[in-house]
Parts: sequence; C-alpha cells; structure tokens
Amino acid sequence: MFRQQRVEYKSADQIRTMRKAGIVLAGALDETVAAARVGVSTRELDGVFAAVLKEAGATSNFLGYHGFPASICTSVNHEVVHGIPGDYVLQDGDIISIDGGAVIRGWHSDSARTVIVGNPRPEDVRLSRVTEEAMWRGIAALATGKFVGDIGSAIDDYVSSVEGPALGILQDYVGHGIGTQMHQPPDVLNYRSGHRGPKIKPGLCLAIEPMLVQGRLETATLDDDWTVVTVDGKRASQWEHTVAVHDGGIWVLTAADGGAARLAELGVTPVPLL
Repeated sequence: MFRQQRVEYKSADQIRTMRKAGIVLAGALDETVAAARVGVSTRELDGVFAAVLKEAGATSNFLGYHGFPASICTSVNHEVVHGIPGDYVLQDGDIISIDGGAVIRGWHSDSARTVIVGNPRPEDVRLSRVTEEAMWRGIAALATGKFVGDIGSAIDDYVSSVEGPALGILQDYVGHGIGTQMHQPPDVLNYRSGHRGPKIKPGLCLAIEPMLVQGRLETATLDDDWTVVTVDGKRASQWEHTVAVHDGGIWVLTAADGGAARLAELGVTPVPLL
C-alpha cells in the first residue's frame, strides 16, 4: 500500500471539467437521497441515479467497473461498501450509504452520502454525523497540511476525540486519487500512520472517504464478490467528496457550493476556478 506511485496532477482546465462531472454527480445524489424512503428498493434508487446522469450527458464510472452491475453502490445497515442494488426494500430505521460517480469527457468524480430512512435510531444519527464531520476534517487538512498523510491524521484525531461510545475507522478501505480514472494513486488513509504520502501541491485531486463502524473493524465480503459487511453485524457509514488542490487553494468538486458552508466552520475558504 505504501510504495510511492506516480500521481496524476491536473491542469486548471482539467479540474474545471472534473467540476462539471462533480456537479452532475451532486445533483444525481440529491435526487437519489430524496428517493430513499421506506418501501423503495435499492434497484429503484439505482434507476433514479442513472436517469439523472443520462439526462446530463454523463456516464457512470461504477457501471461495468470490474464487472460491477449497477451505477451506484447501496450499502444498507451492516453493509460497509460496494453493496449491489437489487430487490431489497428499505425499511423504517435503515441506514444506507449511497456511493456513485460520474464521468464527463473522460474525467471522473466520486462521492457518497449516508441516509437514514424513516425514524432514525440516535446511535445511527451519531454514526453518520461523526463520519460526515470526519470527512470535512480531512478535507480541511488537505487545505492546510503538507502531505497526504495529514488527511488521515486529522480524521483519526477527530474521531478519537468524540465523546461517547468509540467508533471504529476501517483501515482495509481508504480514499484515493481520481482523474482520468476513478481510482488512482495515492491512497488516502483515514487513520494516523507513519506514512506521510506525497506532498500536497496544485493539481492533486483526491476522493476523501472515511468509513466508520459502530463495532469491530473486521469485515467480510459476501458471495457476490462485492458487498463488504461487518463481521459483528454492527452498522456502518460512508461519506465522500472529490476535492481538488489548485494554485488558489482547494475546491470541493462534488459539493454544489464547493464546500464553502461546511469548511467555513473549520476556518477554510474554498476557492473556485473561474
């Protein structure tokens, strides 16, 4: 995992194209999240997402990826990542992570959100809230840090500081570089380690995606060869944004406001490329 690999740095124009893919993706997730209600199947959610991409002239970078059969991943309750949409019908109190991507003119975006359906359990609200806030702490570290490893340290420090029952940060699944491919170097760890990673510099584009669990860190992959679940059956949450570094600062490409509202709380001002 830790060997240095060549990082693809993007020009300002390439980042602008990735922003277009990010805006389409944000809109598709908006509609998919709104459709996530009791009685709706995960296959129906996949259809909502795919329709938005088609109308926008974008394509899914998930569909067909190493044979993946859908445009989004829908991971419900103890499913952590890579859940395949299907016949499962959402129930009251379910927690579901919806992960998707969009491609425009060969440039990729990737983002995920957690949704609680119907009447939420307080512990699930906390899990999703902490995971989302951990993501924003990692994004803020991209703006202020020197090395990619600073992102994981910021995420780890925040999660460890939260009062109440401890939440686990998965280590087997991490964030990644993104650009002409959905998954590129470097790995973006969600935990503190001795690995600094590449220097943070203009042109770097990353998908920052912490995954937290309410129980132990052990996971298993189901017989479909995709769906990753917690071994102890405890629930999980995933949040993700694609973020670019450029000469003027950082820009959250998959957030409609570029990350302005949430980053302001952390003393960071994102800078769009006009």
